[in-house]
Amino acid sequence: MPVEKILLTEAADWLVRMQSGAWSPAEQARLEQWQSRSASHAAAWARAQGVLHAFGQLPAQSGQNVLDTLGRQDRRRTLRRLGLAMLATPVVWLGWRQLPWENWSADFSTATGERKNVTLPDGSRLALNSASAVKVAFSSGERRLHLIAGEILVTTAAERAPVYRPFIVQTPQADIRALGTRFGARLSDDSTLVAVFEHAVEVRPHGGGDPTRLEAGQQGRFGAAGPLQPTAQAPASLAAWEQGMLAAQDMPVGQLIAELARYHRGWLRCDPAVAGLRISGAFPLDDVDASLAMVTRTLPLRVRRITRYWLTVEQG
Repeated sequence: MPVEKILLTEAADWLVRMQSGAWSPAEQARLEQWQSRSASHAAAWARAQGVLHAFGQLPAQSGQNVLDTLGRQDRRRTLRRLGLAMLATPVVWLGWRQLPWENWSADFSTATGERKNVTLPDGSRLALNSASAVKVAFSSGERRLHLIAGEILVTTAAERAPVYRPFIVQTPQADIRALGTRFGARLSDDSTLVAVFEHAVEVRPHGGGDPTRLEAGQQGRFGAAGPLQPTAQAPASLAAWEQGMLAAQDMPVGQLIAELARYHRGWLRCDPAVAGLRISGAFPLDDVDASLAMVTRTLPLRVRRITRYWLTVEQG
């Protein structure tokens, strides 16, 4: 059996044990020791964390009703098979975290919780947010970036005729052509969010149709067939992540926690019962625990820590 499959199987076993209801500090210590054996062990468990995150999106009783009808051995066997199936299915994972080996084709990438600033060969500046990956494809005819995962902020360098080359960011849904600009692009499931902070961009969906021009201060979400929502205002706070901050102005706490989850190495979710509470403030992205402490000091909430990696924000 290939080493990768062996490690994924072991990760699935750990997942089942964690779900069994008999998890203890000693078990947690053994899991952490297993993870530390090699980078491959850590990557296998990171993929298992994606499975846990996927579980968090299921209705609360969707699987429990079935599992409750099974005996203990059948329940463990079912959980293990489900864990293995999900660990073997890239689609489940890709919605939450980009696998390290998925980034091998990228020229620049970041891990969960990491940000990076890069100067491109033409002098343009590229900032990568958490869990992001970019491939650079500059040629004599154009300057093209392929956004593979995550979110970027681009400040383009000017080129003069006769050597002018258009600057294009390509995503799975559209080509974004810079018109002397500073702008951001963020992948989310089957769409691309584009926000312009200086000058303008032209967004051309891969499915055809007319291009959309976004001016400074505007944002739009695009699918392969075109805009998915009307053009809206793009607050400057959308780029605050470059400075390591998350700026919230009367934001639903569920949205805030979803944003912080992008920087947490594990599973962080908000109980839907409290997700509608509103909050404002500036939250540090490099210290998610500190940001969560700010939330619980501001609102009547608490953080339930199932493990150091598995956190739920709920009613205090």
